[in-house]
Amino acid sequence: MPAPRAFDLLRSCAPTISVGILAADVMDLKSDLALLEQADVKAIHFDVMDGCFVPLLTVGPPVVKAVRTRLLKDVHLMIREPLDKVADYVGAGADIVTVHVESGPDTRAVLRQLGTMKNSNDPERGLVRGVALNPGTPVEVLEPILDEVEMVTVLAVDPVERKPVFVESTGEKFSEVKQMVSVANREILLCIDGGVKKDNIAEIAAMGADIVVSGSAIFTGDSPAENVRIMMGALRSRIQRGTR
Repeated sequence: MPAPRAFDLLRSCAPTISVGILAADVMDLKSDLALLEQADVKAIHFDVMDGCFVPLLTVGPPVVKAVRTRLLKDVHLMIREPLDKVADYVGAGADIVTVHVESGPDTRAVLRQLGTMKNSNDPERGLVRGVALNPGTPVEVLEPILDEVEMVTVLAVDPVERKPVFVESTGEKFSEVKQMVSVANREILLCIDGGVKKDNIAEIAAMGADIVVSGSAIFTGDSPAENVRIMMGALRSRIQRGTR
């Protein structure tokens, strides 16, 4: 399957940040999205939680659809049994759909179903299919499904924890994923999600992710645009140091 245009866009601007908008002020979201668009952000991240797979309950397809933006919609499904639900998120405008390997018995079936769907925003843009790994999940579970994905996300926090903290072994796990993808000779975007702050972005940048997800660090303190500038600068300094 040829890489979708959305994949090519993300690859061309990597390393980059997918901004978690659940941390934004919903009453001022339109203004914040405009600032993010001006700050060279390419994607916004929706953490979809069902209260079952993880304790929290967040948003569903109506919210994904209601957010109007030129940015790519990066939808991270932390839900049980996503097979019968992914079509709703694609219909709501998702450009990237990530499912958890822990969320059901047949991740391959979910990814194959996504592979038959059209991007409802722009059919020519295509869909990026992603899988995510919780911190306690072994990397080996990816091997049977690498041929069905365009993105792999390593979670750096445990989404089941009420007060998640950055898992120190994330770098080691991420390196294992990179090695597996390299051996498989696959063009796959690699993402780190969870616990990304201004005070650890340089350390995370050194791991070599194409995409880093950050929410609260963007919408806390200074303006979102300034926070993006600082964090994007840390990511892109990695390229100047020759680390990729």
